[in-house]
Amino acid sequence: MGVEDTAWTSLKTRICELEALEAVIQLLEWDQQTMMPPGGSAHRGVQLATISALMHDKTSDPQLGEWLGVLSDSDDPHVMAAVRNLGRSHRRAVQIPSRLVADIATASNVGFGAWMAAREANDFGQFEGALERLVSLRRDEVACQGPAAHPYDHLLEQYDPGSTTAQLQPMFARLRPELANFIDTVSSRPRPKSVSGKWAVNDQRCFSHSVISTLGFRLNDGRLDSAAHPFTVGMGRNDVRLTTHLYEDDLLGGLTGTIHEAGHGMYEQGLPADLAGTSIAAAAGMGLHESQSRFWENVIGRSLPFFEWLVPLIKQHFPDDNLSPADWYGHANRVERSLIRIQADEATYNLHIIIRFELELALLSGELSVADLPDAWNAAYRDLLGVSPDSPNDGVLQDVHWSNGLFGYFPSYTIGNLYAASFRYQMQDDVPDMWTNVADGDFGPVLAWLRDKVHRHGHSLDAPDIFRAAVGDRDPVADLMAHLNERQAALNLN
Repeated sequence: MGVEDTAWTSLKTRICELEALEAVIQLLEWDQQTMMPPGGSAHRGVQLATISALMHDKTSDPQLGEWLGVLSDSDDPHVMAAVRNLGRSHRRAVQIPSRLVADIATASNVGFGAWMAAREANDFGQFEGALERLVSLRRDEVACQGPAAHPYDHLLEQYDPGSTTAQLQPMFARLRPELANFIDTVSSRPRPKSVSGKWAVNDQRCFSHSVISTLGFRLNDGRLDSAAHPFTVGMGRNDVRLTTHLYEDDLLGGLTGTIHEAGHGMYEQGLPADLAGTSIAAAAGMGLHESQSRFWENVIGRSLPFFEWLVPLIKQHFPDDNLSPADWYGHANRVERSLIRIQADEATYNLHIIIRFELELALLSGELSVADLPDAWNAAYRDLLGVSPDSPNDGVLQDVHWSNGLFGYFPSYTIGNLYAASFRYQMQDDVPDMWTNVADGDFGPVLAWLRDKVHRHGHSLDAPDIFRAAVGDRDPVADLMAHLNERQAALNLN
């Protein structure tokens, strides 16, 4: 066996170890947010810190660097993808001390518990100290990684390799006025009627299972549970776990969240299993991951053809519901200036992300203190969305991300929305009967297109390259605005 073959065999063994450890972390975090009793928090922090440090040691191992060096001139595209993917992780692990990695894991565990307690009390003060610790640790982490075009790039690379702050800032600057003008225009028109009612949560669980199974999420390889803040984890394509939050007085609010997570889950289930243990059988970035969830939640799940299929199913599960597809479509596409990101409509959603992105930049640069964060949050909402929260739970405490130290993640949502809009228009060109299929409840052609254009590639390429290969030179900002305008134009407001 040659030197390159030996290095590749050794590298794949190490990748398998890292993937197994990452799956254990995912499982522990899933349990933390679904099943773990509150008293288990301290033990869980030790467990997560220990495994995180072990992963760090295996990733920073000089031997790993030697294997990557031997393979750096390979002609095999799979090998080169692994060298690129692991090379990023290795460089970062070498630069960041294992003690700091363990401290971040411990602080994230403490942060989540503090966030839950703060949410329970509706009191930011109970979370402030934990958040200060997390911000300080992330600053230390960024500092360890040396110069960059922008320090925030170090955080972005963890979630969206291939994307940069220099790309995001002008994109957000372009979106801000276009969305503001759109929202002003729509707000001057009559609004569709809002749907109200009561739908038993237990019946909603059965309903949700039926919907996501029809969309294509394989329940024999996954499950759906409840959590305070919905999320998805994949421990491999045959063990993908979704969570959702259902509301007795908001059927669509719970359903769209469930469909969103099912979009994540179908991506995980579609990754190339034959490339497990090469670093390629993984998502190419969280922006691309969010494109899948937002595509199913918004492009499909808020369309009129979708409701033409869904309404008979609603009536099966909730016989007293007599709303029409047009009623549900109007409700799903109302544009309202609102406080809560996860309940925001498509038009205002990205403004929620712009606010978080700008606050993160200010926090991590030191321009904004954690103590001043609630006031800065409220001011940003007044300025950009024209609303202001009355309580921390409706404001700075609404998202779980910062409690887990996930700085640099929020831009993924807008990246995902932009990708999803372009996927819509390219899919319409490639699958002319797409919307007829949706109205008939045949989601197979939609999922097949996503499998071919996105899922099967795993992380053989970075997300921006996978996106361009799928849609060519489409302008995602123009596509998103076209999508929003088309949805509003289809509303029947007579």
